[in-house]
Amino acid sequence: MAAIGALVVAVTLRLITRWVGHFVLLIPTVIAVVATAVTGNAGQGPDHDYTTSAAIVFTLALATLTGLKTATAVATATPGRAVQVMQVACGALTLSYGAVLLYLLIPGWSFDSDFARLGLAAGLVVALVWLSDCWGLFVRPAGSGGARIAGALTMMAVMAAVAAMAIQTAPRYVTHQFSAWDVFLGYELPQPPNVVTLVTEWRFDSLVGTLGVVLAVGYVVAYVRLRKNGNAWPVGRLMAWLTGCVVLVFTSSSGLRAYGSAMFSVHMAEHMTLNMFVPVLLVLGGPVTLALRVLPAAGDGQPPGPREWLTWLLHSRVTAFLSHPITAFILFVASPYIVYFTPLFDILVRYHWGHEFMAVHFLIVGYLFYWAIIGIDPGPRRLPYPGRIGLLFAVMPFHAFFGIALMTTSSAIGSGFYQSVGLPWLPSIVADQHLGGGIAWGATELPIIIVIVALVAQWARQDRRVAAREDRHADSNYADDDLDAYNAMLRELSRMRR
Repeated sequence: MAAIGALVVAVTLRLITRWVGHFVLLIPTVIAVVATAVTGNAGQGPDHDYTTSAAIVFTLALATLTGLKTATAVATATPGRAVQVMQVACGALTLSYGAVLLYLLIPGWSFDSDFARLGLAAGLVVALVWLSDCWGLFVRPAGSGGARIAGALTMMAVMAAVAAMAIQTAPRYVTHQFSAWDVFLGYELPQPPNVVTLVTEWRFDSLVGTLGVVLAVGYVVAYVRLRKNGNAWPVGRLMAWLTGCVVLVFTSSSGLRAYGSAMFSVHMAEHMTLNMFVPVLLVLGGPVTLALRVLPAAGDGQPPGPREWLTWLLHSRVTAFLSHPITAFILFVASPYIVYFTPLFDILVRYHWGHEFMAVHFLIVGYLFYWAIIGIDPGPRRLPYPGRIGLLFAVMPFHAFFGIALMTTSSAIGSGFYQSVGLPWLPSIVADQHLGGGIAWGATELPIIIVIVALVAQWARQDRRVAAREDRHADSNYADDDLDAYNAMLRELSRMRR
């Protein structure tokens, strides 16, 4: 998979010169980079939910850092501050998530195996590179071309060490006796779920959970900076965004995810929350508008910065296509049918990376749909408010039919996986699926109410703005008519005096 993805990207890059094409190629690039990591040591055995998520972030950060080092080595110009900040950030992610992986895969920090020694050596080298990058960012500008070449070669050596570790068995698994729960979940669930366990049984998701924390912190920092500059920002948007981030962290890291990986009913509650509730709150936060108001514009003669890249992304053809109301509607409606009523779910439900994929997918699809309905940020083509309400109600029959189909089928979706897990306190996986169908059917009520309230409020606000604008225009026309009449009178008096 990794080799095929790398080949596709390498060949396509030779044929595509536009930035839009490069942006689209990020999808096969990410697949190629993480494929080996999530199917190797990190995707096996006890706590593989922790190690899989950590491996995804670690691998992407390491690959990005190596790519940045290589690009700056072959470039003639000195890397700008934005590149240096990215290098420091990627180095920090590589170090922190690499430490998590070593802690989980090497019991007792015993470095008597090649796997452990390679991991320790790679970690020390990355730490030195990161300290050097911090020095270049905060103390002294980046070094000469020779130093940049040395940095690139060093990171390539780290990549080679990580590749060598991938073909060895991690010390934790050498003598471990695997159970079915180790293979399919990575942890035990000795008792059935209840309100207490769903709230307290936390297994923090270092990918989606960390994303929620980063989004919350970034928004608060931008909000504080905007207020310090003397600009106002609605508190309601701040509260909507932070609530969405809290729900995102809870859904991905609490007992809802722990039991959702083993029970279809709880999984469906997680899915509906990520697809229909969290996106509504995030969209109402208006993050793009806030970013555009906070990020500084690049100066004359300077390369494009984050603000310019964000503006380009908003106006790109990819965004225009994905955020079009019809496209967003089709993705939102078709996704559950494609995932659950095809063999795709049987594959995804078996692996933690599959659960991560479903979480990210449903979150993005939900965001695109509600962006087209109640979005504050600029970007997608806007329907008139009656059209938005019609599009919202058009979704409801499809979700109702989806829930009814789950409730009435006599065969269990993903039955092979759920039978292999074999929860001793779950009497029937078919009955559990019927419960999940009921959750899918009834979970749309609260998000729909929130969206309708937001739509009505936005519609009323727009009507007030239009009325105020028309009043100002009428007053202006009235004043202009009086002025014209007065000037005409003066001209007539002047003519009579002649």
